[in-house]
Amino acid sequence: MGNQIRTGLRALFVPFLFILAAASAPAQERPDALAMYRNGDFARAAETCLAEIEATPSNVESYVVLSWSLVMLGRYEEADTWAARGRELSRYDPRLIEIQAESKYYRGLNADALRLFQDYVSYAPNGSRLAGTYAFMGELYIRLARFRHADIAFSTAIQLESANVEWWVRLGYAREKAREWRPSLEAYNRALSLDGTNQDAARGRDRVMKELN
Repeated sequence: MGNQIRTGLRALFVPFLFILAAASAPAQERPDALAMYRNGDFARAAETCLAEIEATPSNVESYVVLSWSLVMLGRYEEADTWAARGRELSRYDPRLIEIQAESKYYRGLNADALRLFQDYVSYAPNGSRLAGTYAFMGELYIRLARFRHADIAFSTAIQLESANVEWWVRLGYAREKAREWRPSLEAYNRALSLDGTNQDAARGRDRVMKELN
């Protein structure tokens, strides 16, 4: 389940449209870190961003793309460090805040990750990563055994992206852990209506049905 959730969440996190600062050379002649990132070439994107930062340390966009690339490479501590350095230039940049939150999430720094995700919601209430942020918060609340808070977070994520099967499953699980049997069953059934082959939803539904019977 953990790998599925992580994969599902990360698949959603397409980066913002960054506008890299123009240099004296024509854009087409310069390595394009963002294009590399979008093409899945995260290692080259990171190397390119490091070179950009060495040449122009004040370019916030390079820190953003670098940190995202490091997250995708699973180098979470480095991503956290570079995002923090970027925030020295632009403290309230919601992109860097979210990157730090995600980096801490994958390192198990739950309280710090939750605080930063909450900051992202405050600074980017209409941000394009809002749904995924609420889903991350739901996972954190489950880790912290705050199941009703997890219910609220996943419900909010689903309001923004109602067809996400895994989030319906996790909503069902949060409600199940809170012993809210009928709302839990509703969530599991909704997941199965979207994907009848989802085994986590099917097992959750069966567990809840035993409690109800």
